[in-house]
Amino acid sequence: METLNLNVRVNANDKKSFEQFCNSVGMNVSTAVNMFIKAVLREQKLPFDVKTNVFDETVFNKLKEAEVEMNSTTERYSKEDIIKSIDDIIG
Repeated sequence: METLNLNVRVNANDKKSFEQFCNSVGMNVSTAVNMFIKAVLREQKLPFDVKTNVFDETVFNKLKEAEVEMNSTTERYSKEDIIKSIDDIIG
C-alpha cells in the first residue's frame, strides 16, 4: 500500500504538547494521526462531538414561544416548574 505525507499547520505550543502526550502513551504523532484517520473512516464521523456556543434553533424557538405566552397571561410559574420545562426542552 502506498503511503503519502500529510502536512498540517498547527500552533507551535499545541504541536509540542501533542508530541509530549503521544510520547507519554508510547506512540509518535504519525501513529496518533493515523489512528484518528482510521477511526473517522471506520465510523464515518468524527470521534468527538463538534459543538458551537450558539443556541440550538429548537431551544431558541421554544424560548420565543415561552416569551409570547408569558406576555399574554397573568399566570405565574414556580422556579421548579420553570426548571422542569427547561429540562424537558433541552432533554
